[in-house]
Amino acid sequence: MQKLLVEFGMGTSLRRGDYTQAAERAIKDALWHNSINLAELFGFDKADMRITLDVGVQKPDAVDADVLRAVFPYGQVTVNVVKGGLDVPRPEGTGNPTIMANVALSVGFDMEKRR
Repeated sequence: MQKLLVEFGMGTSLRRGDYTQAAERAIKDALWHNSINLAELFGFDKADMRITLDVGVQKPDAVDADVLRAVFPYGQVTVNVVKGGLDVPRPEGTGNPTIMANVALSVGFDMEKRR
């Protein structure tokens, strides 16, 4: 696979303590940063896109990768969730922390397929 594009995003769950929600918002943040039509540019179908999603949150096991895959309308999505991001305690010290998730979204194609 030839990686052609990398975008970054950050998302939060302010009150619910939902790591999946924070990651989903980070994906949407990254997607909204670009409008490059890579598939058309290289003569591929959008279904041929290989998307690698790297997610960083403090509790990787609390993320539902299937929910994150569903954000993408096409392409073959690989989700890697690792420890990262940030949990910010509430000022009063009670309740769920504010969760910050970071994502790196890489898009590429199997360029050998075009030859």
